[in-house]
Amino acid sequence: MASKAKQPTPEEIVLYKKDPKTKIATITLNRPDQLNAPTIAARLRYADLIHRANVDDDVKVLVVRGVGNHLGGGADLPEQEAMLNDDDDYSLLHEFRIKDDEDVKYPPKGSYRYLAQLTQLYANASYGCRSLQDFKKISILEVKGYCYGWHFYQAADADLVISSDDALFGHPSFRYVGWGPRMWQWAQMMGMRKFQEMVFTGRPFTAKEMQDCNFLNSVVPRDQLEAEVEKYATSCARTRPTDVVYMQKQFFEIMKQQQGEYMGSMMTGWLESMLGMVKNDADELTLNKETFGKGLNNAVKDNDNDYPPDFRLSRSGRKAKK
Repeated sequence: MASKAKQPTPEEIVLYKKDPKTKIATITLNRPDQLNAPTIAARLRYADLIHRANVDDDVKVLVVRGVGNHLGGGADLPEQEAMLNDDDDYSLLHEFRIKDDEDVKYPPKGSYRYLAQLTQLYANASYGCRSLQDFKKISILEVKGYCYGWHFYQAADADLVISSDDALFGHPSFRYVGWGPRMWQWAQMMGMRKFQEMVFTGRPFTAKEMQDCNFLNSVVPRDQLEAEVEKYATSCARTRPTDVVYMQKQFFEIMKQQQGEYMGSMMTGWLESMLGMVKNDADELTLNKETFGKGLNNAVKDNDNDYPPDFRLSRSGRKAKK
């Protein structure tokens, strides 16, 4: 999770390059000191870059990866502290690409629309949560270390997922809130039984478990990961014309929509909109003013330690003795 220190720019957090000769483009998440957490602005840049790559005839394959030891630990939650606690009204206009100085009034806290407009936005590919879903080229996600939260959304939507054998998959929101925007797609890809286990226990799944769920295409040791991704990307870039890839993606998109993918995104948005009506148990971690006051990282760590070691979200906690 990110601190309140000065944030890097979206261009510094989300890097992009393409090779017209190979037709392989790469998006690199570059904020390793904060587990590659994207700010809101960086998430919007991510969506814009995928949109550009979708149009660009120089691109046939898009690889998404992260700098450092992890793909990523989720979104920049402290950036949204004012939205989560009970203090005053807070405008979410920046999420909608609307500047505060424009003549637009955001609905107040306590209204249904305060959260509903935002959570429904997460089903829109233009805003960085569901962007890979509408990408009509081939997308490959390179996973290592943590693949949590927003980064786990990308794993749901990517065409191919190549993982190191030490990776962990899941969403802290299952433990601290109860749901996440891509639930329908995860359930479809992992299978209902195993996904329910992830949701109800809040525990992360290992790379082996995710491969057993048919969620991953390849699992290799960490030192072989980049070479494995390059092998897949090069093969995909050489197979059939881009027009054929586009038609193939249309075929798979029709299958996903027949299975209710977009409806699932909308339904999760509706579910998330009800967060303010949830009555928390007395001993449950709640994201509010008190939580942020004691330090979110400390609160999360204390909560994580209440679980068995192999159910913990942190790698250090999982290594600790009972």
